Amino acid sequence: MSRVIHVFRQPDRFVAGTVGEPGDRTFYLQASEDVRTISVTIEKQQVVVLAERLGSLLEEVANRFGADVPDDAPDELLDVDPLTVPVEEEFRVGTMGLGWDADSSAVVIELLAMTEGEVDETVVLDDTEEGPDAVRVFLTPGAARAFAERADRVVNAGRKPCPLCAEPLDPAGHICPRQNGYRRDVDVLED
Repeated sequence: MSRVIHVFRQPDRFVAGTVGEPGDRTFYLQASEDVRTISVTIEKQQVVVLAERLGSLLEEVANRFGADVPDDAPDELLDVDPLTVPVEEEFRVGTMGLGWDADSSAVVIELLAMTEGEVDETVVLDDTEEGPDAVRVFLTPGAARAFAERADRVVNAGRKPCPLCAEPLDPAGHICPRQNGYRRDVDVLED
Protein backbone atom coordinates (compact mmCIF):
# COMPACT_ATOMS: atom_id res chain seq x y z
CA MET A 1 0.00 0.00 0.00
CA SER A 2 1.45 3.38 -0.94
CA ARG A 3 1.78 6.10 1.63
CA VAL A 4 -0.63 8.99 2.08
CA ILE A 5 0.84 12.46 2.63
CA HIS A 6 -1.63 15.10 3.83
CA VAL A 7 -0.20 18.47 2.73
CA PHE A 8 -1.35 21.79 4.20
CA ARG A 9 0.36 24.56 2.21
CA GLN A 10 -1.72 27.42 3.64
CA PRO A 11 -3.39 26.03 6.76
CA ASP A 12 -6.18 28.00 8.36
CA ARG A 13 -5.11 26.44 11.63
CA PHE A 14 -2.32 24.26 13.04
CA VAL A 15 -2.50 23.75 16.81
CA ALA A 16 -1.61 21.50 19.70
CA GLY A 17 -4.43 20.53 22.02
CA THR A 18 -5.62 17.91 24.46
CA VAL A 19 -8.65 15.81 25.23
CA GLY A 20 -9.21 14.62 28.79
CA GLU A 21 -8.48 15.73 32.33
CA PRO A 22 -5.01 16.67 33.62
CA GLY A 23 -3.16 13.47 34.43
CA ASP A 24 -5.16 11.59 31.80
CA ARG A 25 -4.85 13.81 28.73
CA THR A 26 -4.32 12.72 25.16
CA PHE A 27 -2.29 15.20 23.11
CA TYR A 28 -3.17 16.01 19.50
CA LEU A 29 -1.85 18.14 16.70
CA GLN A 30 -4.60 19.35 14.40
CA ALA A 31 -4.25 20.94 10.95
CA SER A 32 -7.13 22.56 9.06
CA GLU A 33 -7.37 24.05 5.59
CA ASP A 34 -10.68 24.94 3.97
CA VAL A 35 -13.06 22.08 4.91
CA ARG A 36 -10.36 19.49 5.62
CA THR A 37 -9.18 18.77 9.18
CA ILE A 38 -6.62 16.15 10.21
CA SER A 39 -5.84 15.21 13.83
CA VAL A 40 -2.86 13.11 14.89
CA THR A 41 -2.05 11.79 18.36
CA ILE A 42 1.29 12.82 19.79
CA GLU A 43 3.15 12.33 23.07
CA LYS A 44 3.44 15.27 25.47
CA GLN A 45 7.24 15.18 25.27
CA GLN A 46 7.08 15.32 21.47
CA VAL A 47 5.02 18.52 21.72
CA VAL A 48 7.68 20.00 24.03
CA VAL A 49 10.50 19.05 21.64
CA LEU A 50 8.63 20.35 18.59
CA ALA A 51 8.02 23.74 20.21
CA GLU A 52 11.67 24.02 21.31
CA ARG A 53 13.04 23.00 17.91
CA LEU A 54 10.73 25.43 16.13
CA GLY A 55 12.20 28.26 18.19
CA SER A 56 15.75 27.14 17.34
CA LEU A 57 14.91 26.76 13.64
CA LEU A 58 13.39 30.24 13.48
CA GLU A 59 16.51 31.77 15.07
CA GLU A 60 18.75 29.94 12.61
CA VAL A 61 16.62 30.95 9.63
CA ALA A 62 16.75 34.60 10.70
CA ASN A 63 20.54 34.45 11.08
CA ARG A 64 21.45 32.39 8.00
CA PHE A 65 18.87 33.55 5.48
CA GLY A 66 17.91 36.97 6.82
CA ALA A 67 14.27 35.91 6.90
CA ASP A 68 11.76 38.19 8.61
CA VAL A 69 11.08 36.28 11.83
CA PRO A 70 9.07 37.93 14.62
CA ASP A 71 10.50 37.71 18.15
CA ASP A 72 7.04 36.96 19.56
CA ALA A 73 3.88 35.51 18.08
CA PRO A 74 1.71 38.20 16.48
CA ASP A 75 -1.50 38.68 18.50
CA GLU A 76 -3.74 38.05 15.48
CA LEU A 77 -2.16 34.60 15.01
CA LEU A 78 -2.60 33.41 18.61
CA ASP A 79 -5.20 30.64 18.74
CA VAL A 80 -6.90 29.92 22.06
CA ASP A 81 -9.89 28.01 20.70
CA PRO A 82 -10.37 24.32 21.55
CA LEU A 83 -9.64 21.57 19.04
CA THR A 84 -12.18 21.20 16.25
CA VAL A 85 -14.57 18.36 17.04
CA PRO A 86 -14.98 15.54 16.43
CA VAL A 87 -11.31 14.76 17.12
CA GLU A 88 -10.64 11.60 15.11
CA GLU A 89 -7.09 10.25 15.16
CA GLU A 90 -5.57 9.79 11.70
CA PHE A 91 -2.48 8.13 13.20
CA ARG A 92 -0.04 8.28 16.11
CA VAL A 93 3.08 10.36 15.44
CA GLY A 94 6.36 8.47 15.51
CA THR A 95 8.95 10.57 13.69
CA MET A 96 8.93 14.34 13.19
CA GLY A 97 10.85 16.45 10.71
CA LEU A 98 11.47 20.20 10.47
CA GLY A 99 12.77 22.23 7.59
CA TRP A 100 12.79 25.61 5.89
CA ASP A 101 11.33 26.14 2.43
CA ALA A 102 13.22 29.16 1.06
CA ASP A 103 10.94 29.41 -1.99
CA SER A 104 7.82 30.04 0.08
CA SER A 105 9.64 31.44 3.18
CA ALA A 106 7.87 28.87 5.31
CA VAL A 107 8.71 26.45 8.08
CA VAL A 108 7.85 22.89 7.07
CA ILE A 109 6.73 20.47 9.77
CA GLU A 110 6.31 16.82 8.88
CA LEU A 111 4.69 14.30 11.20
CA LEU A 112 5.15 10.64 10.26
CA ALA A 113 2.99 7.79 11.48
CA MET A 114 4.48 5.43 14.02
CA THR A 115 5.73 2.21 12.44
CA GLU A 116 6.89 -1.18 13.70
CA GLY A 117 10.45 -0.82 12.44
CA GLU A 118 12.95 1.98 12.01
CA VAL A 119 12.03 4.85 9.71
CA ASP A 120 14.49 5.54 6.93
CA GLU A 121 15.52 9.20 7.33
CA THR A 122 15.30 9.74 3.56
CA VAL A 123 11.47 9.57 3.67
CA VAL A 124 11.23 12.59 6.01
CA LEU A 125 10.25 15.69 4.03
CA ASP A 126 10.30 13.62 0.83
CA ASP A 127 7.51 12.46 -1.48
CA THR A 128 8.71 8.87 -1.88
CA GLU A 129 6.07 6.26 -2.66
CA GLU A 130 7.02 3.98 0.24
CA GLY A 131 7.08 4.86 3.91
CA PRO A 132 4.72 5.82 6.70
CA ASP A 133 1.74 8.10 6.19
CA ALA A 134 2.49 11.75 6.95
CA VAL A 135 1.07 15.19 7.62
CA ARG A 136 3.13 18.04 6.13
CA VAL A 137 2.33 21.60 7.22
CA PHE A 138 3.82 24.84 5.86
CA LEU A 139 3.78 27.74 8.36
CA THR A 140 4.83 31.35 8.11
CA PRO A 141 7.42 32.32 10.73
CA GLY A 142 4.72 34.18 12.67
CA ALA A 143 2.37 31.18 12.60
CA ALA A 144 5.25 28.92 13.73
CA ARG A 145 5.87 31.24 16.72
CA ALA A 146 2.14 31.18 17.53
CA PHE A 147 2.09 27.36 17.32
CA ALA A 148 5.08 27.09 19.68
CA GLU A 149 3.55 29.52 22.17
CA ARG A 150 0.25 27.64 22.26
CA ALA A 151 2.08 24.30 22.53
CA ASP A 152 3.92 25.58 25.61
CA ARG A 153 0.63 26.71 27.18
CA VAL A 154 -1.07 23.37 26.44
CA VAL A 155 1.79 21.35 27.94
CA ASN A 156 1.94 23.53 31.07
CA ALA A 157 -1.83 23.42 31.62
CA GLY A 158 -1.62 19.97 33.18
CA ARG A 159 -1.13 18.97 36.78
CA LYS A 160 0.80 21.29 39.08
CA PRO A 161 4.25 20.08 40.09
CA CYS A 162 5.01 19.10 43.68
CA PRO A 163 7.03 21.92 45.27
CA LEU A 164 9.39 19.37 46.81
CA CYS A 165 10.14 16.87 44.03
CA ALA A 166 8.63 18.52 40.92
CA GLU A 167 6.66 15.37 40.04
CA PRO A 168 3.04 16.02 38.92
CA LEU A 169 0.50 16.19 41.74
CA ASP A 170 -2.65 14.13 41.45
CA PRO A 171 -5.88 15.63 42.84
CA ALA A 172 -5.52 13.29 45.83
CA GLY A 173 -1.85 14.19 46.36
CA HIS A 174 1.06 11.83 45.69
CA ILE A 175 3.73 9.80 47.41
CA CYS A 176 6.66 12.18 47.45
CA PRO A 177 10.16 10.67 47.36
CA ARG A 178 11.48 13.73 49.17
CA GLN A 179 9.19 12.91 52.10
CA ASN A 180 10.43 9.33 52.44
CA GLY A 181 7.31 8.00 50.78
CA TYR A 182 4.73 9.81 52.92
CA ARG A 183 1.62 10.88 51.02
CA ARG A 184 1.34 14.62 50.53
CA ASP A 185 -2.14 16.07 50.18
CA VAL A 186 -2.76 18.81 47.65
CA ASP A 187 -4.50 20.97 50.30
CA VAL A 188 -1.39 20.98 52.48
CA LEU A 189 0.76 22.21 49.60
CA GLU A 190 -1.60 24.97 48.49
CA ASP A 191 -1.33 27.04 51.69
